[in-house]
Amino acid sequence: MGELSRDAGGPVTSVPALLDRNAQAWPDRTAYREKEFGIWQSWSWAETRTEIRNLARGLLNLGVGPGEFVAIIGANRPHLYWSIPAAQMVGAVPVPVYNDSAAEEMAYVLDHCGARVVIAEDQEQVDKVLEVKAQLPALEHIIYLDPRGMRKYDHTHLHEFTHVQEQGHALRDELTPELDRRAAAITYDDICVMLYTSGTTGKPKGVVLSNRNIIETSKNSAEFDKLGAGEEVLAYLPMAWVGDFIFSIGQAYWTGFCVNCPESVETLATDLREIGPSYYFAPPRIFETQLTNVMIRMEDAGRLKKWLFDRFMAHARKVGGDLLDGRPVGGMDRLKYRLGEFLIYGPLKDTLGLGRVRVGYTAGEAIGPEIFDFYRSLGINLKQLYGQTEASVFITQQPDGEVRSDTVGVASPGVELKIAESGEVFYRSPGVFQSYYKNADSTASTKDAEGWVATGDAGFIEEGSGHLRIIDRAKDVGKMADGSLFAPKYVENKLKFYPNILEAVVFGNGREMCTAFINIDLTAVGNWAERNNIAYSSYQELAGHPQVLETVREHVEAVNRSVAEDEMLSGCQIHRFLILHKELDADDGEMTRTRKVRRKVIEEKFHDLITALYDGTDRISTRTEVTYEDGRKGHISATLTLCDAAVQPVASKKVAAE
Repeated sequence: MGELSRDAGGPVTSVPALLDRNAQAWPDRTAYREKEFGIWQSWSWAETRTEIRNLARGLLNLGVGPGEFVAIIGANRPHLYWSIPAAQMVGAVPVPVYNDSAAEEMAYVLDHCGARVVIAEDQEQVDKVLEVKAQLPALEHIIYLDPRGMRKYDHTHLHEFTHVQEQGHALRDELTPELDRRAAAITYDDICVMLYTSGTTGKPKGVVLSNRNIIETSKNSAEFDKLGAGEEVLAYLPMAWVGDFIFSIGQAYWTGFCVNCPESVETLATDLREIGPSYYFAPPRIFETQLTNVMIRMEDAGRLKKWLFDRFMAHARKVGGDLLDGRPVGGMDRLKYRLGEFLIYGPLKDTLGLGRVRVGYTAGEAIGPEIFDFYRSLGINLKQLYGQTEASVFITQQPDGEVRSDTVGVASPGVELKIAESGEVFYRSPGVFQSYYKNADSTASTKDAEGWVATGDAGFIEEGSGHLRIIDRAKDVGKMADGSLFAPKYVENKLKFYPNILEAVVFGNGREMCTAFINIDLTAVGNWAERNNIAYSSYQELAGHPQVLETVREHVEAVNRSVAEDEMLSGCQIHRFLILHKELDADDGEMTRTRKVRRKVIEEKFHDLITALYDGTDRISTRTEVTYEDGRKGHISATLTLCDAAVQPVASKKVAAE
C-alpha cells in the first residue's frame, strides 16, 4: 500500500496527528514489534494509538504542562518510543538521553533542559537519575518501565509505566477533552523534539527541532527512496541520536512502516536475521564489525570453502557494483555472479541479516571505500548520506545508480548547498533547526539570518555530477610543515578497513610528518592469537605482542602506499605509530557517545605519547586514568613500543610546498 498524502484525513502538523492518521488508515497494520523472552510481540497502529493516549492522559494526571520537558532514557523499546508522541500530545517537549551516559553526563542534560519528568527503562537508569537528583531542582517525577528491582524504593515520586497508563485509562472521561484540546493546538512550528549533540568539542548543545523540520524532512527523504508502509526497520541505535529519531519516529509515522525492537544487544545479530529489514541504517563501525566477523569465520573455514569464498568475492568486486547500478555486464560474468549468489553471496547476506535490504544507508563517519564496496559487491544497495542533528539528518543522499564511495551524494530534496571561500560546506533546508536551547551565541554563529548553516566540514561540489565530497572536519584539516594538506580522517578510514584495527587517530598538523595511535580489534586479534596458540590475559598484553606490532606495521605501510597515490594527500603518510595500551572509551571522555574521536582530549591526555612519537623514542612508560563499568576511577600502567613505518617517496611534494 502506498503512502497517504499529508492532507489525508485533515492537515497533518505534528507526530500525534500522523498517529491519528495511521490508526485510521491502517488500524490493523503492525506498527511496532518487540522481542521479549525470545518471542516477538506486536502492536497495530490502532493499538499503538490506544497505548500512547493512555500514557498521555497519565502524564496529564501528573500535571505535565505545555512547554515542559520530558526526558526519555533507555534502550529501544516500543513503550519508550510511545513516550515521545505522548509527551507531544500534552504540549511537552520530549528529550531522549543516551542510555549509556554516566550519571554526571545525564545530570548536565537533565539540568540544562530542566526536565520535570524522566521516563526511564529500568532500575539501572533510575539509579543514575537518583544519584544526581539533588542537582536537578526541576525534576518531580520518575516513571520506570521495568519494575524488576524497584519494589523497595521510595515511590513518593516514582511511578511504574503501566500504572501511569492505567490511571490515564481510568480517567479517560475526565481527561480526554483536555488531551484532545492540547493535541489539536499543536502547530507546524511548535517544538517536536530536543536532541543533544554528541559534544566533540565541548558540552553537548540542545538542538530544538520543530514539527515542520521533522515532517518535511521525513516526507522528502521517504519520497527520495520510495519508502512505503510495507518497509521493515530494526531500531537498535541510540534513541537520543537524530538518525534513530528520523527513522523510527519521523519516517515511520510518515509512511506507516513497522519499527522492530531487538531483545538486547546480545541478541541483535539473531534478531536482525529474523526480521530481515528492507530499510536499514548502520554507522560505519557496525559494517566494519560485521566484515571483521566474516573474515574471522573465513580464516577458520575449510580449504574448499575458503577457496570458493575468495574466488567468488574477487568476481563480486569486479562486477557486483555494476550489476547493482544497472550498468552493462557480459553474459558469462552475469552467469558466474548468479552462481556466486547461490553459493556465497545469498547465504552470506542471510547470515548478516541483510538479505532483504532494499535501501541501506551509512553515515556519521566516513566509511572506508573497501568496506563500502564489499557490501555493494554482494548486491546490497548500501548508500551514503551526509547529515547533522541541526539538519534533521538529511543534507545529501546518493540516488540509485549514482552511488560512489568517494562522495556523499547530491543535495537531498529541499536542500540547498554552497561552499564558502574557506572550503566549509553550508546548507539551507526545511529541516534546519530552530535554535540551540539557551545558547543564542552558538545559534548565531552556526545559522545566519538567511537560514544558512555552517557544517564545520570541509568539502567541494563536483562539477557536472553535483555530488558533494567531504574532505574532513574543517577544524581537523590543516597543513603539514611543508605546506602539504593534512586530512587525518582520510588516512584513519583506510587503516580501519583492516579487521585487526578498530580505531586510529592520526597526528601531523603543522609538523614535519604524520604519526598515529592505533587501537587493535580485540575480537579479530584475539581470534588470531587463539588460532596460533598465543596466550594472553588482557588487551594490553595482546597489543604489545611483537607479532601484533609487525602485522599492524604491514597494514600501516600498505595504507602509506595507497595514500602516496593521491597527490593532494600524499603528505599524510604515517612515519611512526604505536598501539595504545587501552581502547579509546566514551566513559573516559576520549570518544563521544556516538563513537566520534575527541581529538583535543586525546592530545591532552596522551601528550607524553605524542611527544615520544616525534622525538624518536623507541619505548615509553606511561600511566593512564580509566573509568570502570561501575563508575569507579583507576589507573593502568604500561610500557609501549613505538614503531617506524616505511613511507613512499612523493615526487610532487616539493612542488606542493613551493
